[in-house]
Amino acid sequence: MILDFASCLGVLQKEGLRLAEVTGQVSLDTAVPSCPDWVVRDLVRHTGWVHRWAGLVISEGRTEPPSDLREPIPAGWPSDAGLLDWFREGHERVVRALESAPADLRCWTIMDAPEPRAFWARRQAHETSIHRVDAELAAGNVSGFDPVHAADGIDELLVWFIDRPGRGPTAPEELTLGVHATDVNRAWTARFGPEGAQGRRGMGEAGCTVSGDAGDLYPYLWSRTPLGGLHVDGDPAVLGQWRESSSF
Repeated sequence: MILDFASCLGVLQKEGLRLAEVTGQVSLDTAVPSCPDWVVRDLVRHTGWVHRWAGLVISEGRTEPPSDLREPIPAGWPSDAGLLDWFREGHERVVRALESAPADLRCWTIMDAPEPRAFWARRQAHETSIHRVDAELAAGNVSGFDPVHAADGIDELLVWFIDRPGRGPTAPEELTLGVHATDVNRAWTARFGPEGAQGRRGMGEAGCTVSGDAGDLYPYLWSRTPLGGLHVDGDPAVLGQWRESSSF
């Protein structure tokens, strides 16, 4: 991790408040360009559900995830009029669950993690950050990221999230993508092919390297924003395959 637990918790707090602020300024029927099947209502419901789902695991120290997807929403979805208050309540729940969790918390995590409390703070911070970008894209004005926050998000994606089944990039033959966040001088290398994807810290030999500020790379690699001012060296088809085949 690049961000520590307290920093991740601060990111989660800030990004959730921003998401609520932005979605409160547009119609719930506004399309979300980065999630073609969603309107803002779907975005708020999804993120609010995730906060409640993770909050249950953390606050109750569960050793398995909730088996019933309806458990976090026993009363069903709230009305449109109450949706943002419902979102804020769920966001507050997961923040408070993490704040009150002991440092040696033992609970289920999506992957093996030696420190579940730190894992969940980081995962929820970046889940909420990327969905904040979705909300801002719907509203038409995307704000930036602190470079260290963004670098931690790139690190989580390329070292861990990339190999989740059905989520990471694939290719007919193995390809290698290098990523260099120039403003924080951090680099990663990702390999992906017909059998999945893996990433590691550090720059290795790559068929294509994309570089630029961490705050621009972070939402781009999560397939939220265009290439913009990022710099590409090598075969751009590698980067194209990354974007086309990822389901982040």
